[in-house]
Amino acid sequence: MGADRLLFIVEDDAAFARTLGRSFERRGYAVMSASNLDQVEELLRTHSPGYAVVDLKLNGEASGLACVKTLHAHDPEMLIVVLTGFASIATAVEAIKLGACHYLAKPSNTDDIEAAFGRAAGTTEVELTSRSTSIKTLEWERIHEMLAETGFNISETARRLGMHRRTLARKLGKQQVK
Repeated sequence: MGADRLLFIVEDDAAFARTLGRSFERRGYAVMSASNLDQVEELLRTHSPGYAVVDLKLNGEASGLACVKTLHAHDPEMLIVVLTGFASIATAVEAIKLGACHYLAKPSNTDDIEAAFGRAAGTTEVELTSRSTSIKTLEWERIHEMLAETGFNISETARRLGMHRRTLARKLGKQQVK
């Protein structure tokens, strides 16, 4: 099968990956799934997808950002959308730098993802918000920037931010978007 309609889904939540995969199959995509970087590398040995949907936070050593980097290195023309329940400006910027064409916060559906594939080039028509950034938002973004730097290691992130691990875990539990 050609890369024109081959889609990789990189997601460690098997039920979500299955549901998303079925939805894309109904739209005419051939779907292959992986749950970590090793599986992505294995699939890339024999397949060359045109599209990929990558979860930012994967179980294991490598984050979704490592998967984005590997996929982009394999084919710079591949359209890669990053999905996350832990959205932050820092991880969005890194995902785009590493080769993603778009970054979406969960919950996102197949329509959102397919639309993101179509908006890979970017646009100047995005509305600018007049709302200023709150202290809580800045704190949340700093926490996620540090999480990305530490490979989503909560203990190391808490140490670098100078807070107790349980305090950080509590903050993450309150803000988690799924």
